[in-house]
Amino acid sequence: MQKKGKLELTWVGKYDREENLEPRILVENPAFSYGDLNTDNMLIHGDNLLALKALEKKYSNKVKCIYIDPPFNTGQAFEFYDDNLEISIWLNMMRERLYLLKQLLSENGTIFVHIDDTYMGYLMVLMDEIFGRANKLYTITFKQGSATGHKAINPGCVTTTNFILMYAKDKANWKPNKIYTRRGRDERYGKFIINIDLNYSHWKIVTLMEGFADYKKIELKDARRLVQEHPDLLDKFVIENSDAVAQIVNPDINNVGSEIKEIIKKSKSLPEKIFFLHRENDPDMYFINGKRILFYSNKLKKIDGEMVTGEPLTTLWDDLLSNNLHNEGGVAFPKGKKPESLIKRILEISTDKGDVVLDSFLGSGTTAAVAHKMGRYWIGIEMGTQAYSHCKARLDTVVDGKDVSGITKATAWTGGGGYKFYELAESLLVKNPKLPVYQINPSYTFDMVAEAICKIEGFTYAPKGEFHGYSSENRFIHVTMEFVNTKYIQSLMKNLGERQSLLVYCKRMQGDMNLPVNVEVKRIPKDLLSKCSFEGGEF
Repeated sequence: MQKKGKLELTWVGKYDREENLEPRILVENPAFSYGDLNTDNMLIHGDNLLALKALEKKYSNKVKCIYIDPPFNTGQAFEFYDDNLEISIWLNMMRERLYLLKQLLSENGTIFVHIDDTYMGYLMVLMDEIFGRANKLYTITFKQGSATGHKAINPGCVTTTNFILMYAKDKANWKPNKIYTRRGRDERYGKFIINIDLNYSHWKIVTLMEGFADYKKIELKDARRLVQEHPDLLDKFVIENSDAVAQIVNPDINNVGSEIKEIIKKSKSLPEKIFFLHRENDPDMYFINGKRILFYSNKLKKIDGEMVTGEPLTTLWDDLLSNNLHNEGGVAFPKGKKPESLIKRILEISTDKGDVVLDSFLGSGTTAAVAHKMGRYWIGIEMGTQAYSHCKARLDTVVDGKDVSGITKATAWTGGGGYKFYELAESLLVKNPKLPVYQINPSYTFDMVAEAICKIEGFTYAPKGEFHGYSSENRFIHVTMEFVNTKYIQSLMKNLGERQSLLVYCKRMQGDMNLPVNVEVKRIPKDLLSKCSFEGGEF
């Protein structure tokens, strides 16, 4: 008999907060919005758990890429974050947010969570539980520094890396972009074809250094001395003449087709002759003395507009060091800022222009800045004062085209676009200061009340005529502060079509109304209290 149960990470208080979180509304602050406001870019100031809940209705299954760099819980006190959370508190914080992030992620979307090794094991098991172990893609090792300075004198190992956990919403729908990274010249390519423009039967193959000397019109010994003093000259020569730079290798005779085996056999019988094999759907092949001629041109990839030696992206990212970042973006964020090149790579793998990118731990604004320069729509959430001092300040310079740091040159960014700045609204209902009852928050306008009730009830807020929102083609909602009686309901019914229903929220209502079967009336605040956990708890 199979025993019931599941593999999961448990901790004290894991299920203590299974409450119905109030979905807050977002209120635009026009004084802080910037640039072209005909945009879906959003900079949100407020608690990210509540902000994610506020986004849930509109952005469910629409975000293509999520990158978050949450507090690592290292026990250190940073200037802008209390990073000294007890483990169960940290796990609850991450669990609540990851569940909401999963709802926002599109079916073909990717989430990247940046973490160090302090709690990476716990986080991986937690993400397996939320996203499914089958949807784990990779664990990226990110080299963030070198073993220099004061770190190098520590006993034992010097920590120079942290990690990025990469998960798909649904691996079956995940289609990443093919990415290549820059690498140094591959020195195995040590041959050069001097007369590459002639027919292959006349090619003359020499050493790479001989080819370089011939190109420079100098003696071989002088070429060697020149390369020793200026190695970049040979690297440049290889790139510019990649179609003539070659490597001669032994093919794996056991893993090639009969046609290739036959030409290898002929090539061995005539070792001085070059043989050619044309292939319809694959690159042409050249052979000499039973060996294949590989060309350096096949190793070149276009990266940031430049043809360079490239190789497929691996899970070791050791080429994007985080040092010398203090001036990137024009804002200082000690120990917390990530390089723009890191976010650029993440977005290149997982998104295309026009996709939506979200970062709910925005920090200094790096993710939003990079997404903006790369032509992605973005949503950034930051709770602290750095939403103004760092994120807004940085993004304004990006919009103005004044930020010349980071990936600006690689993306040819010159400015443009804009974003809307939102504040997370206070709770809709608050305790009356004098009576043991809840009341509508005095800071709310009527429009805010209507929007908040639509959000709480799961309606899309879209005021039109007598109705303030809809949840389907046939269900609408009306919010009012007036006294609702039979006559009031009848006036609303005139705007309903056949087979359409209506939910009415009001402060006061007639007690003995005989309502139609397609109309439901609820009271403010009584019927809202059962829907959500509002600030202040219970009386």
